[in-house]
Amino acid sequence: MKVTVNGKAVEFSGDPQMPILWFLRDELQLTGTKFGCGRALCGACTVHLDGQAVRACVIPMAAAADKAITTIEGLAADHQLKQAWVAHNVPQCGYCQSGQIMQAADLLKRTPKPSDADIDQAMSGNICRCGTYTRIRAAIKTASEASS
Repeated sequence: MKVTVNGKAVEFSGDPQMPILWFLRDELQLTGTKFGCGRALCGACTVHLDGQAVRACVIPMAAAADKAITTIEGLAADHQLKQAWVAHNVPQCGYCQSGQIMQAADLLKRTPKPSDADIDQAMSGNICRCGTYTRIRAAIKTASEASS
């Protein structure tokens, strides 16, 4: 099957039930997307599938046929969220941050000027063991202002 990953067309000929996460990490060596729980509960594996945030650990490759996948590596280095993350010193251990940023990018696409409640609701499925939720919210607010 054909799939586009970070703007590049790629072929996948493996098991169509393989989770997108393992295709990205094991076959394409795109290791920014992390394995967390394996049950779509933590958000560490969040990527965009045709522009919508999804949990790559539970979505099979069959669902990605002829679609576009964007990973953290596919966001521009100067993306406003990446800049805001640095400005607010969001990461501590950093493990969840690619999933956090990908979820936040989906939020800002749908809601360019989110309220605190919008942010809390959209980000509630992304767990940060280090507890940097207030910094995450501040970074999202900063990024939303930068895109004005």
